[in-house]
Amino acid sequence: MRKKLIAGNWKMNLNVSDTKVMLNELVKKDLNGEVEALICPPFTSLDAAGEILKGTDIKLGAQNVSEYEDGARTGEISTNMLKDLEVSYVIIGHSERRTYYGEDDEVVNAKIKRALSQGLKVILCVGEDEVQRSENKHEEIVEDQLKKGLADISENIENIVVAYEPIWAIGTGNTCSSEDAESMCKFIRKSISTIFNEEYSQSMRILYGGSVKPSNVKELMGNENIDGALVGGASLKADDFQSLVNFGE
Repeated sequence: MRKKLIAGNWKMNLNVSDTKVMLNELVKKDLNGEVEALICPPFTSLDAAGEILKGTDIKLGAQNVSEYEDGARTGEISTNMLKDLEVSYVIIGHSERRTYYGEDDEVVNAKIKRALSQGLKVILCVGEDEVQRSENKHEEIVEDQLKKGLADISENIENIVVAYEPIWAIGTGNTCSSEDAESMCKFIRKSISTIFNEEYSQSMRILYGGSVKPSNVKELMGNENIDGALVGGASLKADDFQSLVNFGE
């Protein structure tokens, strides 16, 4: 039985003061104990967030990590730095990192290897854009991202989570239906079985990320191959995040 995971990706939102207000409110709320809850704030808020979440069941994650060890890498954050802050998860390959900062599959693969080797859990993001979807290349694109992102990885694969994010349905006005989301997550599971094996594909968690909110989370979570959600804007308020973890209730 795969445990559901609701991961809040705050992106470049909420400063340290805002983080403290939000999380101090969140930790007082009743959350579904059957669901794993994860908060991924900006780097500047990791320390403050970790202090508030300490002793709770809510996990702490980072939005990115360097593929290199500590050293002369101005502006980068190493696995060692994240582990020192008791970060347990890291998001890698998010569409915004790929699109705005030129992170290709080779970089994504290197970051995954680095994170896994240091005991961090990885949320690997994959997804197609509007043109690729309209040309019916969505499965080809996602499978290629999976194969290249997970190339030559054989250890700690149980610490990998995949998040499907349909880029064409994020902030465009287009809608990814529950059926489309389930179809792609099912395809991802099939692809994982060829990359690794069938047993692992059945145990691996696959998240959906694309305009997930309290009003649609219950329908999405009812699908067989969707094991949680990677949520953006709807994870910034304590009430909304509680509703997401409690599947809209």
